[in-house]
Amino acid sequence: MAAVAGLVVAAPAIAEARDQIRIVGSSTVFPFSTAVAENFGRSSDFKTPVVESTGSGGGMKLFCSGVGTQHPDITNSSRRIKESEFSKCTEKGITITEVKIGFDGIVLANSKTHAPFALTKKQIFLALAKEIPVDGKLVANPNRLWSDIDLSLPAERIEVLGPPPTSGTRDAFVELVMESAAKQFPEIKALDKAAFKAAAHSVREDGAFVEAGENDNLIVQKLEANPNALGIFGFSFLDQNADKLQGATVGGVAPEFENIASGDYGISRSLYFYVKQQHVGTIPGIKEFVAEFTSDKAWGDEGYLTEKGLIPLPEDDRKAMMKSANGMSPLSM
Repeated sequence: MAAVAGLVVAAPAIAEARDQIRIVGSSTVFPFSTAVAENFGRSSDFKTPVVESTGSGGGMKLFCSGVGTQHPDITNSSRRIKESEFSKCTEKGITITEVKIGFDGIVLANSKTHAPFALTKKQIFLALAKEIPVDGKLVANPNRLWSDIDLSLPAERIEVLGPPPTSGTRDAFVELVMESAAKQFPEIKALDKAAFKAAAHSVREDGAFVEAGENDNLIVQKLEANPNALGIFGFSFLDQNADKLQGATVGGVAPEFENIASGDYGISRSLYFYVKQQHVGTIPGIKEFVAEFTSDKAWGDEGYLTEKGLIPLPEDDRKAMMKSANGMSPLSM
């Protein structure tokens, strides 16, 4: 069930007014958006926005479905909007303002009651890809134990809990880990574009990878219950559960705030939210909410979002993005 901050209201008819901002989208951006919504509700004369965790893809689908009070005003995303999504929005008469809010790392984490993992992208691919090269041919992934991949890894069943295809975290993980690792195999790198994408993006379906839904908190609970499993989610959830979970090193680099900010950690991505310009001035408080989100007290180096695990943009980038966001600059692709 999707997590919701604020009050849930029934979807009104298009002709009815709505006095509360509605936000959908990424489960990774959800804690940051929720924190801003709660601060905004306390410190302004506007109602606390409704924030719903639907996944980046699900949020974009809802956001781009039309203009009117039955449609969301803002969507959060743990990846940049796709050209196909932008086209759907444009076809519906929607003009978008894009706001990049900072960075996040994707982690593979496990319970602190288990020994920590030290992995490489290539090892992760060999654990999770649907097909892998064996003797020059792509075959169904035969690896059942981590030690089947490398004897330095534990002789335990591969079990990784991760997000579904609608998730921006899944999109980013596939691009930053699976695609990157696939290029290290000559047999896969030599494939044509479509075949390479199929090989790099296809995750095994035999129980080694378990789709755990859009609720990252649920993955955390499952990892506590199963110390042999690993989970894939954003750094912010690891940061908030550091008493229970530990992140695997990837390529010898730990998923820590400084390593993600510097770019040394190899699985990091940008986080966004998107504003529907047609709703500005119709739904009260949208401009003021954007101003709160892009204020130094929220997303700055010492802002309250860093306490939630957000890795801030460099100062000059923040200033430029704040100007663009508050000026409601239209996105073009």
